[in-house]
Amino acid sequence: MNNLNYGVIGNCRTAALISQNGNIEWLCFPDFDSPSIFASMLDREKGGAFGFEVSGDYRITQNYVPPTNILSTQFSSDEGEFVVLDYMPCYRSQDETGHYLPAELYRYIHWIKGKPRFKINYHPAPNYAQGQVILNITPQYIESYCSFDNKDRQYLYASLSLQDIKEKKEIILEKDEFLLLSYNEKVIPIDIEREKIEYCRTLVYWLNWTDRSKKYTLYNDVIERSLLVLKLMSYHNGAVLAALTTSLPEAVGEVRNWDYRFCWLRDASMSIETMFQIGHTGAAKRFMKFIQSTFVSKHDYQIMYGIRGEHQLTEVILDHLSGYKNSKPVRIGNDAYHQKQNDSFGYLMDLIYQYYRLMPGTLDEIEDMWEMVKTILAKVVENWRKPDKGIWEIRGEGQHFVSSKVMCWVALDRGAKIAQMLNKYNYSERWQLEAEKIKKDVMKYGWNKELQSFTQTYNNQAMDSSLLLMEPYGFIEADDIRYHKTVEAVKKALFHKGLMYRYNSKDDFGLPTSAFTICTFWLIRALFVTGHKEEARCLFDEVLKYSNHLGLFSEDIDFETKEQLGNFPQAYSHLALVNTAILFAEEEKRRGYLLSGLREGPNSEVIKNRKPLDSF
Repeated sequence: MNNLNYGVIGNCRTAALISQNGNIEWLCFPDFDSPSIFASMLDREKGGAFGFEVSGDYRITQNYVPPTNILSTQFSSDEGEFVVLDYMPCYRSQDETGHYLPAELYRYIHWIKGKPRFKINYHPAPNYAQGQVILNITPQYIESYCSFDNKDRQYLYASLSLQDIKEKKEIILEKDEFLLLSYNEKVIPIDIEREKIEYCRTLVYWLNWTDRSKKYTLYNDVIERSLLVLKLMSYHNGAVLAALTTSLPEAVGEVRNWDYRFCWLRDASMSIETMFQIGHTGAAKRFMKFIQSTFVSKHDYQIMYGIRGEHQLTEVILDHLSGYKNSKPVRIGNDAYHQKQNDSFGYLMDLIYQYYRLMPGTLDEIEDMWEMVKTILAKVVENWRKPDKGIWEIRGEGQHFVSSKVMCWVALDRGAKIAQMLNKYNYSERWQLEAEKIKKDVMKYGWNKELQSFTQTYNNQAMDSSLLLMEPYGFIEADDIRYHKTVEAVKKALFHKGLMYRYNSKDDFGLPTSAFTICTFWLIRALFVTGHKEEARCLFDEVLKYSNHLGLFSEDIDFETKEQLGNFPQAYSHLALVNTAILFAEEEKRRGYLLSGLREGPNSEVIKNRKPLDSF
């Protein structure tokens, strides 16, 4: 089964996808959203790749150096054994004022035993393989660029013979070697000792970063890996990408192929809130600064931005690329930036509230925040009654999505709480009253008496997985019979072969045909909070089996084959995995705590002095 068996490495500037056999099949230089250098996952013939060719008797295994974003691919046979360690340098600068995040990728070839043989396949295809590739060999490096646009150049340094690499000659490995692909020509000598220093610095960086994460006795490994993935999708200025790729299809042969290398406020807010609760406050600080610099300065709200705050993300189709498994079109850019998605306000405001409740910041930061809150909520008051494109970015006619109304309520609810914190009681009262109007509206028009459930929109009877979010964001209590009925109805309509549809009604592209990974995690939480804890736990353990060989998830999963589909890795999937795993980890902690208290006896200090369960 093809399960998007890629490992991912990166340094919060760009990232590479490396196949199970050690081929780099996706890399954009110098940044996440730059044109690709290697893109064979989107076109096997034209896309370009960089890997190792070994004979068929080699066994290839792959894993991460725990717990880091350094990828290890091991090649073993009777004639010899070696391992390729792939990473992008990432560590604090010497003056401690920032981080060293160069656009470069190291491939450290570590000899283990024998005389292993291999050839190096180095086939760059710069600028999305548009134009002829020019290769120039110098004594120091192989330079490559595209005839279509020769401004961007790449430089391959190596301890091996550059001529042998270019001519794809067989290499017999007898000691450690290295390859370095850089966006810039290096101004210092590059040798294996330099490579070892870069490796050690990067290793220490990831070890220190992981060490700052909250630890759990249950599911800690999957939580840890997902957090490392989310970190890789965080641009150094605070922006958070939805995914690292473009145009991996939601279903093979269909046209739901999108570029996800941008910062959606909804996705990013959910990612940052997840990292924040685990202990990574720095990510939250950087995101807040990104939002303030992007949004507050212009008072120009969009649902998404480029990773440097760009407002225009014009969509272009690359007709010359065949697409993943021949699934066209291949798109760069995303025209969804034009859309009105009213739910985005709620996710962002929930994060702002959580952040400033725990980390108020300096007076000027608080005042900046307050201006942003007022601007956002003015938009909410203006727009919540209007139709929008919703959480799923429907490209057809706008509708009155229940989830959008609910998240507008969340925005006003959190804004009122922030106003109370700042003693701005007039604002608090005004926003609370408006929030109540939304709740009454949803209860009147969003509840279907015949179905005994909330529905996707005000004017249809379709189910939507996003309805499950009514409880975790506080719109409705978990013990409310209306929520129980809605969970039952959503599950009955959308749960199929162990996975969830987003919705199963026709949209502008027809009927969805694949499962949306985050929705299954939402169902698991809904089952858990409505009392079906064992069912939820079993379903969670089953879904974990559908990850790739390294524990990574894409956006979608095929119902029949359980093949991963859609852009990869997906922030949505991994943030939801973390949040769901924490549910079970904290439940296990509570059980252990209670059992400990029972063993000690009802009069023990353990019982008398225990903290409320919700503090764990």
